[in-house]
Amino acid sequence: RVPVVDVQSNNFTELWPSMVLALRTATFVAVDTVRRGAVTGGGGAPVLLPPRCIEERYKAVCSAARTRSILSLGVACFKQLPEKSENTYLCQIYNLTLLCTEDYIVEPQSVQFLVQHGFDFNKQYSQGIPYHKGNDKGNENQSQSVRTFFLELIRAKKPLVLHNGLIDLVFLYQCFYAHLPDSLGTFTTDLSEMFPAGIYDTKYASEFETRFVASYLEYAYKKCKRENCKLKDSSGQHLTIEFCNYPANMSIYIDYRHCSLEEENHNVGGGEKVLVCEKFSAYGWCPKGVKCPHSHNTDLIIDEDDKLCEKKRKKRKQKWRRRKNVGEPAKEQESSGKEMELVQNGEEGPPQKRGCCEPPAATVLAEITPNCEGRPLEENMDMEAEVSSDTMCAAEKEKETHGLPSQGGTHRAGFDAFMTGYIMAYVWMLKNEKNTDAGAGPWLPDCHNKLYLSGKSVPLQIVKSSFSKSSKAHSQKMKVAWGS
Repeated sequence: RVPVVDVQSNNFTELWPSMVLALRTATFVAVDTVRRGAVTGGGGAPVLLPPRCIEERYKAVCSAARTRSILSLGVACFKQLPEKSENTYLCQIYNLTLLCTEDYIVEPQSVQFLVQHGFDFNKQYSQGIPYHKGNDKGNENQSQSVRTFFLELIRAKKPLVLHNGLIDLVFLYQCFYAHLPDSLGTFTTDLSEMFPAGIYDTKYASEFETRFVASYLEYAYKKCKRENCKLKDSSGQHLTIEFCNYPANMSIYIDYRHCSLEEENHNVGGGEKVLVCEKFSAYGWCPKGVKCPHSHNTDLIIDEDDKLCEKKRKKRKQKWRRRKNVGEPAKEQESSGKEMELVQNGEEGPPQKRGCCEPPAATVLAEITPNCEGRPLEENMDMEAEVSSDTMCAAEKEKETHGLPSQGGTHRAGFDAFMTGYIMAYVWMLKNEKNTDAGAGPWLPDCHNKLYLSGKSVPLQIVKSSFSKSSKAHSQKMKVAWGS
């Protein structure tokens, strides 16, 4: 069981010391948000963005962040335990229920979807922790607020981990830090100074490092967990996660989420095989939502993918044996080997599932939360190899609650932050095992300051640009953060 500490206005002050201590002592911190709203044009229709226009994507997301709100913030602090095995972490998970005190746009379809999946708006409006967006108002950095908590995250100087995190970062900046800069270059320059230990995207890691055939959050998490269990069963190096033993008086604040590996039996009565929804299998969402006649079960999807992978492996082995028996020319074998090596090294892009749909000429950068049909509009982009940075996030949340509505609701961001951190800890273990010089340079060099960009083979680099200066609002916040 994974304990998620529910933080709201009536216990925020009480839990403040433990939350700040968790940030300061963590090895890395994973963050996730549940947002409300859509990235739309003036007439309310989803914005069509050219696939290569990253600056326009950024401006569209900024527009959404200025007019929408964050409903809940999930923070998972992973602390490596040196006295135990190298890959053992203590994890503390917090889910902050929030309430924006300013006017913001609400889409009825988004609210309907969240209510259907267990989100408690009564709780949010009665117990949500208040916050305002944009720049600071007066000397509020001395108070205990969500904005000050975000400043403590910056002061901690820990690696920040997100999943498909560009839109998360835009919303975090606008809601808890300062007014967003107009240009993407200035934004990335600010981020590089805010998080000097680096920003890491587990969607990028899932596609380009572990090379999973799908990379939406629950798929990547369960895939990592399965592979880790195999390592543990074979007495190999494996990841171990421990949790705090909370006192009895905190039990009313804690929501336990069950995350054990599901049973292998995915057949329905009569032995009939359950069919997997192809779209959901590939992209983590389905336009039919709960009305889809096919399975959205992630464990079943991974089972099917593993069987297909094994089938392909056997075919390659048989083909190699046939070539060996007929004595094909060495050059052809060498060429074939080089082609395989190119694919394995990722030079032809990450592995993907095929046949679900064709990519369009333009990208839809759409909803930050799903529509009434159970499909996150923004998720269109991933399905079409043109996902917005937030695509997977909304779809994955729809996926997590699909079939498990009782485990959704206001604790969703906290558990998603845990899954995000687990993926990164697993990837770090694999990379550290191969890298004998792991102590030199960034924490995880291959993923350091690289944000996944939908439809592109290269990530967005979070670096200080020689053509962009830091924003004035950011420079002022840095002075506040470091008392200079």
